[in-house]
Amino acid sequence: MAEVTAVAEEFSRLYGYAPEGVWEAPGRVNLIGEHTDYNDGFVMPFALPHTAVAAFGRRTDTAVRADSADLPGEPVVVADPAPGASAGWADYVASVVWALRDAGHSVGGVDVHLSSSVPTGAGLSSSAALEVVVALALNDLFELGLERQELARLCQRAENVYVGAPTGIMDQTASACCTAGHALFLDTRDFTRRQVPFDLASLGLRLLVVDTQVKHAHSEGEYGKRREGCEAGAAELGVSALRDIAFEDLPAALDRISSDDVRALVRHIVTENHRVEQVISLLDAGDVRAIGPVLVEGHVSLRDDFRVSCPELDLVVDAAVAAGALGARMTGGGFGGSAIVLVEESAADQIAKSVVEAFAARGLTEPRVFTAVASAGARRVR
Repeated sequence: MAEVTAVAEEFSRLYGYAPEGVWEAPGRVNLIGEHTDYNDGFVMPFALPHTAVAAFGRRTDTAVRADSADLPGEPVVVADPAPGASAGWADYVASVVWALRDAGHSVGGVDVHLSSSVPTGAGLSSSAALEVVVALALNDLFELGLERQELARLCQRAENVYVGAPTGIMDQTASACCTAGHALFLDTRDFTRRQVPFDLASLGLRLLVVDTQVKHAHSEGEYGKRREGCEAGAAELGVSALRDIAFEDLPAALDRISSDDVRALVRHIVTENHRVEQVISLLDAGDVRAIGPVLVEGHVSLRDDFRVSCPELDLVVDAAVAAGALGARMTGGGFGGSAIVLVEESAADQIAKSVVEAFAARGLTEPRVFTAVASAGARRVR
């Protein structure tokens, strides 16, 4: 609550009046199901305790005025939010206002002050947390009556169209819809959701997040190239999305792909959907430790077939497994960011130490290591 109070007080200092409310939305870790969301596939994220916290007040005009406690400078003013009118980090605020208005919702101007504990560039969806906290606040302030999944969809459109990052729907849905103590199974084609119990502490387990401190930027092209390759594979196979290729039909499908690069992308998506189904079955059966090898298989696929890993992420996985981890893999879009490591509680500190030492031995920046606990989704906190 201290952060909530601080954000509200800073809003009052900046803008000269008390905020109408304070909201927060979390970042996320994706347990399994990477790059499948924009292929109509399966994903399984859970929300982190790290959140974007924002205070809001309505304006008498249509402008957006936004300030961040995490960045120096005066509040950024966007008089008329529209794609192409770049305002730096404030695009993630203005884009949501634009997406709601473009969808026909009556949304006026707002003043915003925010603070976020979600690490940026770490593959933990700091941008989605910001988008979702804005969407939820606007939904409440302007009494739009939109459901959480619809808010997530509009946030995705804001990031795709306004910001220019071709992300799928997983990040925003996780931030908006997760519940504490659960991972969220999401079918990104029909938005079917199921909360799957994921209380590792009760089983003597821990999930470590290792932020490599290597930054990425989805909008710089590589993410988009992977998406275009997946779409090319689906077109060549005559399906609307790679989700339509069954795991047992994969060998025959690969024989029909003319490009080696596209073939590798298709192989990852189809096998990754299968891995999500495997993890769900193991969690439902209470055999949580058995998901470890599935996580490693997912990393190998992301490294070799989808080619979105990097030496630092590979080092986390290799060092953790060598030190006795049950499993590990990169998480998020890739090209840097974070990896997750499933460990026995009793071995967590030693495995974390081994990873840090492996980075030091290579002369790399020390990674940030913390425990991920399945937490609540977006909510109003004041």
